[in-house]
Amino acid sequence: MAEALLKVDDLQAWYGESHILHGVGFEIGRGELVTLLGRNGAGKTTTLKSVMGIVGKRTGTVRFDGRDLIARPSDEIARLGIAYCPEERGIFSSLNVEENLLLPPIVKPGGMSLAEIYQLFPNLEERKRSQGSKLSGGEQQMLAIGRILRTGADLLLLDEPTEGLAPVIVQRIGEIIRQLKSRGFTILLVEQNFHFAATVADRHYVMEDGRVVDMIASADVQQNIGKLQTYLGV
Repeated sequence: MAEALLKVDDLQAWYGESHILHGVGFEIGRGELVTLLGRNGAGKTTTLKSVMGIVGKRTGTVRFDGRDLIARPSDEIARLGIAYCPEERGIFSSLNVEENLLLPPIVKPGGMSLAEIYQLFPNLEERKRSQGSKLSGGEQQMLAIGRILRTGADLLLLDEPTEGLAPVIVQRIGEIIRQLKSRGFTILLVEQNFHFAATVADRHYVMEDGRVVDMIASADVQQNIGKLQTYLGV
């Protein structure tokens, strides 16, 4: 594995009195694309939010590019170079596509220009004057991903980017994610759709009940397919 860009050890997280994560541990090498797989409620989204510092309480170790994040607020974590694309997408319906793309601040040098984002997402350029609420589900997902690419972030946290999308759009999202990896982004991807995840990831961490219970390299997926189906209930 490449030098670890993100290393998580004994991560615990709570929402109020609810203890959600119970000692999560994993690492991602610089330039890798790694997935968190698991059934609903396994703690995948909470893990992303805990890395970003947007849960009620968290303990343990989260190190990004050699810096410990556990005591830092979420805005400071973002400025270090981590961007989060939530499952609900968070599109501002009162703003048009281009206004949505320009909304997040540039936190460090090296982000993609608006022209580069439109090259990656031609649909968005065609719809750049359309309100966010007028976009299809697939276009909204492309906008949600495109919006974080200007920021200069090195690590992208993508939460269920294929949820509810037609197969042809899922295929396009996969192509985009592979292009982002080829550009040097490091990506942590939460997915329910294992068949999609297997087409893009270097490695898969499997979560159950707020813990990481297994790690399977993409090269070993076929020989572990039965175990994965048991984990995921498919």
